[in-house]
Amino acid sequence: MTRKHRLARERDFQRVFQKSRRWSNSYLTLRALANEYGFSRYGFVVSKALGGAVVRNKVKRRLREITRRLTIQEGWDLVFIAKKGAAEANFSQLVRSAECLVQKASLLKRPVDAPSGGCH
Repeated sequence: MTRKHRLARERDFQRVFQKSRRWSNSYLTLRALANEYGFSRYGFVVSKALGGAVVRNKVKRRLREITRRLTIQEGWDLVFIAKKGAAEANFSQLVRSAECLVQKASLLKRPVDAPSGGCH
């Protein structure tokens, strides 16, 4: 993920947390807010409650890869917040979870077939 596609500043995160819409499921919470840029930016929040640095970094790496694979509309600031179960979830479970949230938020460029088990 290139630097321009990252949410890095605290004020950017604060703006998203204060003004965004929110969607949740068992592994993730998605917060989304339209931005004035022609591209989307992504941020990831993984609490220390999930585990040590190795576990948190693994979850963040997985989430970065998932956002790279998804075809998300341009012009949004998105923050993915990992819940407790995200550390134990396998990659395919996190993919389905993220796809469901982005689909619920109507932010996919093209619709994805409903994941097995449906969106919760």
